[in-house]
Amino acid sequence: QVQLVESGGGLVQPGGSLRLSCAASGFTFSSYVARWYRRSPGKERELVAAITTASRTTYADSVKGRFTISRDNAKNTVYLQMNSLTPEDTAVYYCNTYAYISRWGDYWGQGTQVTVSS
Repeated sequence: QVQLVESGGGLVQPGGSLRLSCAASGFTFSSYVARWYRRSPGKERELVAAITTASRTTYADSVKGRFTISRDNAKNTVYLQMNSLTPEDTAVYYCNTYAYISRWGDYWGQGTQVTVSS
């Protein structure tokens, strides 16, 4: 069974840090690009960061220099380290990949809530 399971969200004060994890099962995550998206109330879904199979990374301008995406292929897991968090980072964060598992498809995790507030 193909699954992406996010964890690590929570409530943090402005300036704080969180590390999100996205654990994949049912396929080899390292063979595909992995992405983190977020959605805030009243806003469109935003692509936050992406990492290729060669571990090349890209970031949204809004998080550049503060967030770091990485992958641990041995654990079939992708991470999003988030530093210097602001209230504008409050959102549900989703892990995503487009992978071939019997056919090409878009796969999403269930999301993890990040709330930045004092």
